[in-house]
Amino acid sequence: MATATVVTARTAARTEQGPGIRPSGWIGFLFIAPNLLGVIAFTLIPLISVVVLAFTDWNLVSGIGGITFNGIDNFVAIARDPGFWHAIGLTLVYVVVSVPLTVVLGLALGIALNRPLPGRAVLRAIFFLPYIVNVVAIGMTWLMLMNPKAGLVNQVLDVFGIQPGWFASSHWALPALIVMAVWGGVGYCSLIYLSALQDAPQQLYEAADIDGASAWAKFRVITWPSLLPTTIFLMVTLIIGASQGFGLIALITAGGPGDATTTISYYMYQTGFQFYRFGYASAIGLVTFVGVLVLTLLTWRAQRGRALNDQ
Repeated sequence: MATATVVTARTAARTEQGPGIRPSGWIGFLFIAPNLLGVIAFTLIPLISVVVLAFTDWNLVSGIGGITFNGIDNFVAIARDPGFWHAIGLTLVYVVVSVPLTVVLGLALGIALNRPLPGRAVLRAIFFLPYIVNVVAIGMTWLMLMNPKAGLVNQVLDVFGIQPGWFASSHWALPALIVMAVWGGVGYCSLIYLSALQDAPQQLYEAADIDGASAWAKFRVITWPSLLPTTIFLMVTLIIGASQGFGLIALITAGGPGDATTTISYYMYQTGFQFYRFGYASAIGLVTFVGVLVLTLLTWRAQRGRALNDQ
């Protein structure tokens, strides 16, 4: 009797909805179609194209018909290309210096902003602002600040007898870009750390206070292990971002003076869009992707079992 009642109720509900209103699987795909088409057109197809072109020799001037398959010749050429290895070296210096500095300063700033300071909300917004400002505005601002003759930075350093050439010097151009990268990323890191600090286990701090633990002991035993997953996340994202850094280099130095700031992303751009060697540029991009992926996995694996939640 109960079964018959349920069947009758379902039949009545379907009759009220009408024969044309019936849930179907394709409706879900219809809703996600705009995003799905965007991913296919602007992510999936370019990614597949890069992999395919990496095994070809293609000069854009020759058109689509000029694409010729050359196997692994591009990768053999990369192994023998001094320009590629020079760009890799500069990129490693850029990443190894800028990423740890950004993380350390972001952590210090996040801890400072986590305290009850006057105007704390305004300070958080001010420090985060450089991360969202347009790259052109950032570049032009730093060009004026680091002008060797009239820049404010050199006017201050002149008191100590230091006059760097910054972007006009092959020795100072890369450090100048690192300073800009750190300045732009510290605010982002501080807010991520701030969010993690507010979720830290307060009961452990209370127990440490009862035991008379020092501030350094609490940081070493409680704060740092609880922030380790956040730190690894920031390092991974910053490594990927630094390896892809292009906008400021193209705007300010164009890889110069000479090749002093020709990182791997700018070298790839030169190869593809200045020398029109799209097959070789695609191979460089594929090798770079694999290298960044390996570095990211190693960084991620290094923190396994060390976080506070894993202990």
